[in-house]
Order: sequence, then C-alpha cells, then structure tokens
Amino acid sequence: MKLNTKTLYIVSTPIGNLDDMTIRAVEVLKKVDVIICEDTRHSIKLLNHFKIKKKLISYHKFNEKKQITPIIEHFNQGKILALISDAGTPTLSDPGSILLNEIIRRNLNIVPVPGVSAITSAMSISGFSDKFLFYGFLPKKEKELEKTIEPLAKYHFSLIFFIPASKIKFYLKKFKKHFFDRRILIAKEITKIHETFLRGTLGQIDISSLTLKGELTVVISEKPFKKEPLDTIKIINKAKKFLKKYSLKDTVDLIMETEPASKKKIYQICLNLKNEKIN
Repeated sequence: MKLNTKTLYIVSTPIGNLDDMTIRAVEVLKKVDVIICEDTRHSIKLLNHFKIKKKLISYHKFNEKKQITPIIEHFNQGKILALISDAGTPTLSDPGSILLNEIIRRNLNIVPVPGVSAITSAMSISGFSDKFLFYGFLPKKEKELEKTIEPLAKYHFSLIFFIPASKIKFYLKKFKKHFFDRRILIAKEITKIHETFLRGTLGQIDISSLTLKGELTVVISEKPFKKEPLDTIKIINKAKKFLKKYSLKDTVDLIMETEPASKKKIYQICLNLKNEKIN
C-alpha cells in the first residue's frame, strides 16, 4: 500500500475491542510520518498493541487552534499525517473539524480510512427506522436543552445522542417529556467486556437501580405517524363538487391528493354519492 504525500488520513479506531481495528487502518498508521491524536496516553496503548512507533501530536478541544500551525508545517515538509481520536471515527463529536477545514482551504488531500463508529453500531441493532439524525452531545443547561429538543421532537427520523452516564437521568426526564410515545435503546460499553443494551419505551423504561459509567450512545425511535380522524363531511362535499365534472376514478384521485384517508374509504363514499342524485 502506497500512501500519498501531503495527505491527511482520517483513521477510525476501535471503540473498545481492539480486534475491530481494520487491516488497512493498521497499515496506514504504520506508514504515515506523524499521528495526530486526541490523548497521547490513550492512543499509545492502541499503537503499542499493533507495534506502531510514530511521532505523536496531541490535538484536543483545548488546543485545536494552537496546533494548526505546527501541523501544517509538517505538510509543508511533504510529510504524511493521520488523525485518530480516542475511539471511533474522528471528527464525529470529536476534535478535528478546525483542522479539516484548514486543510480543505489549502487544497491539501484528505483520505478517509473507515471503520468503527458508535453511531452506526448502535443504530444497526436498534430495530428503528434507518432514516436517522445524529445530534451528538446535547446542551447541559436545562433552558438550552429545552430549546434543542423541542424542534428535534418534530422530526420523524430516529435520533442518536452521546450522553455522559452521570447525566442520563437528567436527559431521560426530558426525553420522556418530548418523546413519550417512542422507544429507546441505551448502548453501554459497545464491543467491550461489559457491553450492555437497554431497551424499552420512554414511558416505561426505568434505570434507577442501574449503575452506569462512561459515555452512552442513546437511540430514540422514529416519531410514529398518527392517523387523523376521517373528515367524512369534508370528503362528501368535495365528492359532490367533483362528481359533477369528473368520473368516479378521477374524483377519488383528486380527493386523495388532499385528504389523509384510505383510497378504499374515499372510493366507497364517492360510489354511494354517485348512486344517488347529486344536488
């Protein structure tokens, strides 16, 4: 495998089980000149496991802007760099977006090396609609949280959040308020020894007796479509009007465009009217 110079490789790493590291990811990390990592103390354990020894640059949310200049200097020297996070796919609720945008601005190369992600891992076993919205970490303050959740509750997609276990009861209280009629999956320590998945409806789930640690991946099911009551009078009035000009079939099709009712029910109403005198 030959790597390109002046290129940043975005390398996904395991979220727990080191055996989830892809062959390509290992090869890339062995061949790059510099590895940019969130926490060097954490990343060195992964690199030692695969016998990888490289120059490491610490890059986290507190020094993102400060580290841009020295990182770009490595590119100017023609070096090849890789970006990894503590776990999973970099830049998804992890540091990296500032660096990526600077590299894009300079027309340098960016290559993804895909792999594990807590987002897709939890989603894949949820059983919920695969049309989903990933939000990441929610606001910590109650007023900001309300402002964030209220519009999210209107979407019919499944929703995915990262939540500190220490705050799960606080967030569940809000979820029960806004997503009461939905299902929930709480994924704990995905791929690790104590991997646990908690399922239930938001109206019934109870975690008061559980001790949860670390970071949780929470998936909330899609918003159910509620059937509106059939407005028979409205349909009859439209049918009377349309049947004076159009065939039975065309009348049914026209009403279907605006009324949330089954075709069978609309057809029956129109048929009954057709068999009567239209006033």
